[in-house]
Amino acid sequence: MAARTRAADMIGTSLQGLRIVLVEPSHPGNIGAAARAMKVMGLRHLVLINPRFFPDPEATALASGAEDILDTARVCADLDTALQGCHKVYGTSARDRRIQWPSSNAREAAGEILADLGNGDCALLFGRERTGLTNAELDRCQVLVHIPTAEEYHSLNLGQAVQVLVYELHIAARTTPPQPAAPP
Repeated sequence: MAARTRAADMIGTSLQGLRIVLVEPSHPGNIGAAARAMKVMGLRHLVLINPRFFPDPEATALASGAEDILDTARVCADLDTALQGCHKVYGTSARDRRIQWPSSNAREAAGEILADLGNGDCALLFGRERTGLTNAELDRCQVLVHIPTAEEYHSLNLGQAVQVLVYELHIAARTTPPQPAAPP
């Protein structure tokens, strides 16, 4: 049990500077599901931009043991405030876009995010349930992240998308040896 706790602490430490940012979530259950997914995978920093309903009993119910993530969630009025202090932003999208910035699948992005966290805080941005991120919001991102899906249907529920990406981050953190801190 002690070895498992030490491993969880190391994973949590390696992901400490990562913010999970939900842009204008409209369903409180997705906020709760995201919080639960985060806690189970060792992430702590949830940022909500203009949530339609928060706090909300449905968010609390779906958090199921991750109420502390909801209690410490930061609510912001705009993207600039949510991303303040982040040196790199990863944006998620299910749609193919003609973009001029790098694109990674969830597994590749997890390794990249882990490496980038060594240089400072990062954000992983999730869009609205119905429409995703706008092009203007994606322009704030340096990397576009997608979750490979079947060809006939690409759209995941917001809570599910968060779960997939934080799982990949958790696995990457478990399999990447801890890096020594850079000298000052």
